[in-house]
Amino acid sequence: MFLPVSREEIDQLGWDRPDVILVSGDVYIDSPFSGVAVIGKYLMKHGFRVAVISQPSVDDGADITALGEPRLFWGISAGCVDSMVANYTASGKPRRQCDFTPGGENNRRPDRASIVYTGLIRRYFKQTKPIVLGGVEASLRRIAHYDFKTDKIRRPLLFDAKADYLVYGMGEYTVCRLAHRLAAGEDVRSLDGLCYLSREKPDEALELPSFEEAAADKSAFHRMFRLFSDNSEAPSGRPLAQKCGDRWLVQNKPLFWTQQMLDEACDLSFERTVTPKIQGKVRAVDTIRFSMMSHRGCFGGCSFCAIAVHQGRRVVSRTAASIEKEVDEILRLPDFKGIITDIGGPTANMYGIGCPKAETNGACTRKRCLYPHPCPSLQISHEPLLKLLETVRRKPGIRKVFAASGVRPDLTMADSRFGGAYIRALAQHHVSGQLKLAPESGSPAVLAQMKKPRNDSFLRFCTLYRESCREAGKKQYISCYFMAAHPGETQKEAEETRRFIRKELDFSPEQVQIFTPTPSTWATCAYYTGLDEEGQPVYTEKRASVRERLKQLLTEKRRSGKR
Repeated sequence: MFLPVSREEIDQLGWDRPDVILVSGDVYIDSPFSGVAVIGKYLMKHGFRVAVISQPSVDDGADITALGEPRLFWGISAGCVDSMVANYTASGKPRRQCDFTPGGENNRRPDRASIVYTGLIRRYFKQTKPIVLGGVEASLRRIAHYDFKTDKIRRPLLFDAKADYLVYGMGEYTVCRLAHRLAAGEDVRSLDGLCYLSREKPDEALELPSFEEAAADKSAFHRMFRLFSDNSEAPSGRPLAQKCGDRWLVQNKPLFWTQQMLDEACDLSFERTVTPKIQGKVRAVDTIRFSMMSHRGCFGGCSFCAIAVHQGRRVVSRTAASIEKEVDEILRLPDFKGIITDIGGPTANMYGIGCPKAETNGACTRKRCLYPHPCPSLQISHEPLLKLLETVRRKPGIRKVFAASGVRPDLTMADSRFGGAYIRALAQHHVSGQLKLAPESGSPAVLAQMKKPRNDSFLRFCTLYRESCREAGKKQYISCYFMAAHPGETQKEAEETRRFIRKELDFSPEQVQIFTPTPSTWATCAYYTGLDEEGQPVYTEKRASVRERLKQLLTEKRRSGKR
């Protein structure tokens, strides 16, 4: 069933009012890839009545008041991505299209959606139930952070949004416990994965440089982000406190996810499409309708990526039984044609791979799992993933299972036993024309700033993959992503990347993005402070025209026309 989105549907269910109303900057897609849908279905499973308001108009109160007031709390999410990233390009230009809006026109999500939606609720519901922020935007902006749009340091989101609580990370379990405590009239402020405001600093909390200090002094901002980064992993992360004016932002310790918890969160039924109340095509449905998540988290440690801050650096994989159960549900969908468009996660080939130390102590604070080379403590084996993919593709009714998530070539090449078999399986069974890889740069200096290994393993992977495609008799290609204007890149490094592309790849890539500073990444800290992760000076290009020129340097065609 769909979560109700109208008063009529609430009445048909026999509810006087919902326990929880979720408000989202995305259209409501009942899918395991929609945070609002997952949170809502998880709460429903645990006995709570949940309704959804998606993309409410902010011009009046018609949408936000349509369902009345919840019994327990409001839950607010800006959507699957930060609203400022969703609304603006790396050059600061408005984005015209949105895959999560009916019709595709990007005209429904306000800037700083978490703040706007909270204000909208408080305008029409005085002294209302608690307002709880969640999702990517809330996670990445939970402490003082650099804002690319204004080129300033902003306060922790709870101060500007004037909400009551903020759930960071993957929030199903924390939100459910919060609902139970609110229903019982109990204090919620001890919950793992929760942020709140306080007049006093808890004794056990590690004090960060204040907002005022971080905004006035770049070295203080760097120190603040170092402490934040060092304490972002469960179970080792400590509670944090940051003063802003005369109050404190308190961040409780991170929630420690287990495989059993993940299976429970994933063993929910979804319609896998947009609620019938929504009119207009939603392009995102085409991508996620028949896709599946196999794991959460990423130990890649790329300095420009915020996934680890939101999902964690420790990979938690679902059991094969849980994934097979979801496959069986997809097989029963009337319009399923036998093609699973993706089984993966933030990185396709991290399923079933982990570190015993991380299970007891959390991910290392000052050490990368894959940079500059794979850590010996990491137990790298593609065998679980190979078995999973084979099991799914052999199911009656399954014609193809694709690996559309990005693959880490260095991880594959570090697996001497099963890495080659994984490459052959990709070539034979799991690629639809193009395999997505992300070397990101051809400059060793920039790769070092990105905390990515040199491209030797990438090139070896490409050679083996092409050989495997020829052996399989398939004409398939490699599609590469590159990034321009990352901290540490000048025209010299960009030209190194261009030479790398021309020498090794023999094509001019069209998939090049300009580095966008997003809150809570080390690369963004470097962009703002001019200091890299180790506190050493690093060049950062901030002129929009030059950043655009560095991108064009990588995308320009060869004079011969050869691609």
